[in-house]
Amino acid sequence: MTAPARLPLLFVLYPRFQLLDVAGPVAAFEAANDLCPGSYGIELVSEAGGPLASSSGLTLATRAWAELPPQPVGETLLTVGGHGINAASEAAPLLAFLRARAAGAERLASVCSGTFLLAAAGLLEGRTVTTHWRRSQDFRRRFPGITLEADRIYLRDGRVWSSAGISAGIDLALALIGHDLGEQIARQVARQLVVYYRRPGGQSQYSALLEMSNAQGRFADLLDAIRQQPRADWSVEALAAQACMSPRHFARAFASETGTTPARAVERLRLEAAAALLETGTPVQVAADRCGFGSAETLRRAFRRQHGLPPSALRGSLVSEAASGEPAPV
Repeated sequence: MTAPARLPLLFVLYPRFQLLDVAGPVAAFEAANDLCPGSYGIELVSEAGGPLASSSGLTLATRAWAELPPQPVGETLLTVGGHGINAASEAAPLLAFLRARAAGAERLASVCSGTFLLAAAGLLEGRTVTTHWRRSQDFRRRFPGITLEADRIYLRDGRVWSSAGISAGIDLALALIGHDLGEQIARQVARQLVVYYRRPGGQSQYSALLEMSNAQGRFADLLDAIRQQPRADWSVEALAAQACMSPRHFARAFASETGTTPARAVERLRLEAAAALLETGTPVQVAADRCGFGSAETLRRAFRRQHGLPPSALRGSLVSEAASGEPAPV
C-alpha cells in the first residue's frame, strides 16, 4: 500500500484555550499516524510561541507563527475554543494571521467556540457552521451573515469544517481522517481511542433530558426509567401511577416542571434510543420494536416530526460512507 502524502495540520492557540479542544483531535491524528505513518504533520502555534497556558492552567509548547516556514500545500488551519475566546476574537494580530494563513489553506476547521475566531476574521460569511450550543445566541447576534446550525455535532460546508463543544472535536477529527485516509482507518482510530464511531454530524449535541427544564427534579427517576426501558407502557396513566399522582395532576405538574407534555417527553426519549440503535445499523423495524413505537411507520413519522428526515437517513449515511470511503454529506 502506498503511503499517503503528509497532511499538515496547524492548530492556532491563544491564552486560556480549552485543553481538550486541542488534545482530543491531536490524539485522533496521532492514532492515525500510528496506523498510517507520516500521514499528518501537527503544529501548534501562537503569537509569541513558547509555553501557552490553557484555561485549566496546564501549558502546551507552541511555535511563534512568525517563525513558521512557508505554508505547505494542503494545510488544514484549525481554531479551538476556550475561556479566552472573546479576547482572542478581538485580537487584531491573531485575526490578521488567520486571514493571511487561510488564503493558502486547503481547509479551515474549528472546534467548539473556535468558530468565533474564523467568523471574527471574516472567513465564514455566507457559510453554514456549528458551535457549542451555549454560545449559539451570542454567535447569531455577532455574526448575522453566517448561518448557524446550533444542534449539530459537526458539519462541512465546502472547505469549512466546524464542530460543537469540546469532545465533538474528536468526532470532527474522525470525519477528517475518514475523508483523508478512508473509513477503515477512521474506524480503527475510534477503536484505539475507545470512542463511538462515528456520531453522525446531524446528531443532537445534547440529550433530550437536558432539553427538559429542571429534568433533574422530582421526575428525574421517572425520566431515567423511560430512557432505560423505552419499550415499556408509558401512557399518562402508567406514568401517573408510578409518580403516585392522578393522571390530570401528574400531566399538569410534569408539564410545569419539564416544559413539555408527558407524551412528548416519552416520544423524545424513545427517538433518542431509536437513533442510537439506527446509528449501529439496526433495521428500522427492529429499532421501532425495541423502543416502543410498535411499527416502523410510527417511528418514521415521529422521526420526521422531530428531525425533518426519515430514520433511514442515519443508517443510509453510514452505509454510503462505508461504501464510498467519503463521509456522507452533512
